[in-house]
Amino acid sequence: MNNLCSDIGYKSINHYGESLCGDHIEIVEIDDNSTVIVLSDGLGSGVKASILSTLTSKIISTMMAEGLPIEECVSTIAATLPVCSERGVAYSTFTIIHIINNETAEIFQYDNPHVILLRNEINYEYPQTELNIDGKKIYKSVIPLYENDVFIAMSDGCPHAGVGTTYNFGWKREEIISFMEALIPAGYTAKNLSTMLVEECNKLYGFQPGDDATACVIKIRKREPMNILFGPPSNPDDCNRMMSLFFSKQGKHIICGGTTSSIAAKYLNKPLKTSLIFEQSDIPPTAELESVDLVTEGVITINRVVEYAKDYLGENNFYEHWNIKHDGASLISRMLFEEATDINFFVGRAINPAHQNPDLPITFSIKMNLVDELSDALKKMGKKIKVIYF
Repeated sequence: MNNLCSDIGYKSINHYGESLCGDHIEIVEIDDNSTVIVLSDGLGSGVKASILSTLTSKIISTMMAEGLPIEECVSTIAATLPVCSERGVAYSTFTIIHIINNETAEIFQYDNPHVILLRNEINYEYPQTELNIDGKKIYKSVIPLYENDVFIAMSDGCPHAGVGTTYNFGWKREEIISFMEALIPAGYTAKNLSTMLVEECNKLYGFQPGDDATACVIKIRKREPMNILFGPPSNPDDCNRMMSLFFSKQGKHIICGGTTSSIAAKYLNKPLKTSLIFEQSDIPPTAELESVDLVTEGVITINRVVEYAKDYLGENNFYEHWNIKHDGASLISRMLFEEATDINFFVGRAINPAHQNPDLPITFSIKMNLVDELSDALKKMGKKIKVIYF
């Protein structure tokens, strides 16, 4: 087994005037190292297309996760979904990417734009075998995975962007490849790469998309452990045990909370250097402690990180906020969203006396809820999460 993992991100925009997207992404984790990703594009747009794509992706991903062959998946789709009375087409197009043991990608493509693979930051032409299943031409590829491989799956709304406006014949495949090749060296996450690709499509459509457009990016990377300490233990006698376990873990270390960082400074026998400089007016300043990668305030900072995490999973509108700023919440967001793959939370259950002020809207339950919300959001990003309470 290698030390690789898959960073998966996707973004969609709806056909102009439609409230539902006719494309659908379904991701099923088979185990810690194997995942099935299905991008389906329903016929037309709106409600009908949304139902078709959702059913297609859910049926295929579930059957593939159970180890059933692609032939059976396609036959089931053909037998399950209704036939369009106008065009006589029974189901939506699809792209299947099956990541196996983080060593191999098995790809099946039916009528969607073919998956782009960027290897060593440039386009890589991978082998494809043509299959005929129930009269449908399906392309199969089996590709060994390497660190920093980037797979880009799209619905046809992406290459159709700009038809009749910016471009006469849409955004050509080679132009999309050039656009993505320019972004890869910057080290963006899969979510941010998919966001930038789809936002560019939106611009080419003049912000009135003539079709649903979806991009799903899979980035193969090495595992990166990270550790975050939030709050002192409920029993003061557990301080040394908590700190010993926290600092024994591999990877970067983040400490959140004034009391917590003071305990860490005492344990390390190092000075805690505080700052009064507010990088962002509503986020308390960070501090410095030798052997610790980042020291921040607690509840207010983590609350902002939770807001950024929820947005990152959705529209990703706040990306430019946390990607360039240097306040505590932005720094934590970059470390957790972009760098980390395996995150250990060390959470103290002590009740902070400062939070007992009735004028402050901070309670113990709010603090615990923040941990739950943040760990849940990070799991949805594909991170491996472990939470230890003291």
